[in-house]
Amino acid sequence: MNVYRDVLSMDDNCYGRLGHLKNQHKLPAIMTPVSAISSAHSDFGLPDVTLTSHFTSLKLTPDYNDSEEEGDGHCHSFLLLDEKERLKVSSVEAFVKRLNGYKNTSPVKVISIFGNTGDGKSYTLNQCFFRGAEVFRTSSEQKACTVGVWAAFDPSLNVVCLDTEGFSGSTAHNKQRTRLLLKVLAVSDVVIYRVKGERLQDDMFNFLGSASKSYIKHFQKALLTVCNRSIDPIKCADSVKGPTLCIFHETRNTEPLGCYNGKDVSEQIQDRFHELQLDIDGFASLRYVGIQTIIPPTDFGRIREVLNEEIKKNCNRPQRSPHIVYLTLKALNDKFTGVIKTSIEPLFPDQHLTCPTVCQSCEQRCSNSVGHLKDNIPHFNNSKCRYQSQFENSVYVCKVCADNGTPVVVTTNYTNDNQHSWLKYALSGYTIDCPVCGVIYRSKQYWYGNNDPEKTVVYTETKHIWPGMDLPSSSSMNPARKVLDGVTYLSETVASVSYEPSRLLSSWVADQFAPKYWKPNAEIKECIVCKLQFSSTSIKHHCRACGEGVCDECSKRTLCVPERGWNTPVRVCNFCYKRSGSISSNCSDSSSRGDENEVGARKFSEAVVQTLSSVASVLEYPKNLIKDTARPSYWVPDSEALECYMCKSEFGSTLILHHCRDCGHGVCSSCSNHRKPVPHRGWPNPVRVCDLCSNQDT
Repeated sequence: MNVYRDVLSMDDNCYGRLGHLKNQHKLPAIMTPVSAISSAHSDFGLPDVTLTSHFTSLKLTPDYNDSEEEGDGHCHSFLLLDEKERLKVSSVEAFVKRLNGYKNTSPVKVISIFGNTGDGKSYTLNQCFFRGAEVFRTSSEQKACTVGVWAAFDPSLNVVCLDTEGFSGSTAHNKQRTRLLLKVLAVSDVVIYRVKGERLQDDMFNFLGSASKSYIKHFQKALLTVCNRSIDPIKCADSVKGPTLCIFHETRNTEPLGCYNGKDVSEQIQDRFHELQLDIDGFASLRYVGIQTIIPPTDFGRIREVLNEEIKKNCNRPQRSPHIVYLTLKALNDKFTGVIKTSIEPLFPDQHLTCPTVCQSCEQRCSNSVGHLKDNIPHFNNSKCRYQSQFENSVYVCKVCADNGTPVVVTTNYTNDNQHSWLKYALSGYTIDCPVCGVIYRSKQYWYGNNDPEKTVVYTETKHIWPGMDLPSSSSMNPARKVLDGVTYLSETVASVSYEPSRLLSSWVADQFAPKYWKPNAEIKECIVCKLQFSSTSIKHHCRACGEGVCDECSKRTLCVPERGWNTPVRVCNFCYKRSGSISSNCSDSSSRGDENEVGARKFSEAVVQTLSSVASVLEYPKNLIKDTARPSYWVPDSEALECYMCKSEFGSTLILHHCRDCGHGVCSSCSNHRKPVPHRGWPNPVRVCDLCSNQDT
């Protein structure tokens, strides 16, 4: 009875027990398992059990994985890569010689199998390609019988089969084994993932998703390089396509996957990958074969059909000669090799127990435990942070206190912060105050020659910026910017004198100083030359000869008009310029000559406007010169602020660049209409801020 129970209860990896049964019952070297089981039935008076027909060809032969026999008419498996990723076949000739039954003119396909230890990978290859013969060794022992990568050739299908070491085995070289499997996967045309369990577990999805990502990122480029160097007439573009993935799932107590809610099996599996934030773009296609085995043996008919279909297909990867397969595997093995540091991951890593908060500047995690804020313990990380200008996470530490062993953070104070005068900011400067030592630095201590505080009285430290914390105080660049703002205000005030404060006031003032023969601005509707209609933004000019209104394009010529009192070249319209020879004849000395006082008043007004414009341009030059020097460190440079941070409009002659005093980004006027104090940046009085910062609490 014990022998019968052993035969009925054996799984896919335990058919090696028939070898033990053969020895005890003196069975011949080559026999069918049906006769053995039937004999067991008759010996113990048990009912007959019908087995599938493909098991009648199973041959129980001694293990010959390590056999060196060649040309004996049998298929043999041989060690191709050991567990340390060492290639055990020295040359192409040796590899081809090991492929018993291979014909030199026929191309081959490469099929590999993956899965957990004990799920019957070797037995599956034997049943699918070698008519049940034990080409790849199987065992009923607890220790894994396949270590490294073993290869064998099926001459009937022209297939090179690769049997791999299973997962969940020895953990001594997990990372090296995974890299070895990825290289085998990259050289394969069809990949079988063998699953023997009630449900598909996450470890399968994680491995296949990582393998797909690695293939696209690393192996695909390496395969293309090997293909370009090859003399074999194959298509490189097709050769770097990913392999076909076949998931062979065997259950016992549960039903395999089927159509559910209108989705086929492939869609369900792809949804599972997406739930785990993984993709399988590295595989050309996905096939699923699910069977339920209540009473052994396993039925391999369906997986055989699928594999035969994939072998006959030539759309994914074309068939290759064995020497190309060997050279490709050797190239990948030479490229992706090296020592991998062995480490055993703890059951509960630190990231599961420490605070997940990340520093905004250096992106390092807080090293305190989870929930430390409930105990009023602030965020902390002992490593050095990275300085970033937008956070200004650099603080001053008093040198004297730090040398005494008690470092103290000092503050920068600005005198006259409650005043609006930019001149006071320029004259008073700032001070650095230490709570222990008092005032340790004055920026305006001397008229000239003041040293930087970093050289004399303070050290600089970079602080972590945790979400929600107040930013460090602004640096000493703000007073310079306040001086610049004052210069800008003065420049704009002076420039506004030359630029009309309003169209109505400008026209009225111009009419008061205009000679009598000039046409009033209110009556000028269009250009006298080109008939261009003047708008509220158009610029009107007066011809000094005829006094009519003219546009800028039609009044670019200049002439002396002594008849009107203009003894130097002045603006005239194109009409008057052409008939310049007849101006004097049309204008009499008494009636047409302009009043000298009227023309003199106009000359005086033009001189005043030109003088004020020159003053504005002179003030504009030093403002632009010192603008970058006076820029606070957290402000985005003008050269980098090409568009408004809020509305994304490009800056130019019609769109002026401003800086938000809070975040430092470049914004336009429409997106920075609000004003508020920004004390943490060193602006105690209301200043320009963008719309985004205006809605946030300071």
